Amino acid sequence: MKAYHDQEWGVPLHDDRALFEFLMLEALQCGLSWDLILKKREALKEAFRGFDPLTIATFGECDVTRIMATDGVIHSERKIRAVIKNARAYLAVAKEYGSFDRYLWGYTKGKTLFYKGHGTGTLPTANGLSRAISRDLKKRGFSFVGPVTIYSYLEAVGVINDHDESCPRYQALFSLSDAVWADPFEES
Repeated sequence: MKAYHDQEWGVPLHDDRALFEFLMLEALQCGLSWDLILKKREALKEAFRGFDPLTIATFGECDVTRIMATDGVIHSERKIRAVIKNARAYLAVAKEYGSFDRYLWGYTKGKTLFYKGHGTGTLPTANGLSRAISRDLKKRGFSFVGPVTIYSYLEAVGVINDHDESCPRYQALFSLSDAVWADPFEES
């Protein structure tokens, strides 16, 4: 967990393959602990062929069976099928916008949102932005992308910086991003 926090979580991410991987890890995590997902990450990455959406979009029944029989993965047929379905939807969004990066970061005009509130414990688990993106992704055919999952995803890929202001990563990430202050409870 420490390595993930110190090296990946919250770093503004713009690589489409990596954005898909992070979104699918969040989707696979629904109802499970993040620690479990990190422990299974390498097995999941191997089973889903590096989380390449182009490859996953071609998966069929034999791939579902193969993944279900793979040690070290999440053995949920619904989630495995959702990753395949999401890959197809992801590619459609990327085609429409030129990249998934443009679609996602377009919501904030390329800026990372910083919220004040750690000191008072008032940070939400979902907000107007995560609800808007969740609604849109669901309309586009995505599964396991509720507003709480999307909020967590936005934190993970650096759209939202929810590091505590006393955390050494907070300032490091603040300096890496085109940041704006936002109200964590704003609605879209």
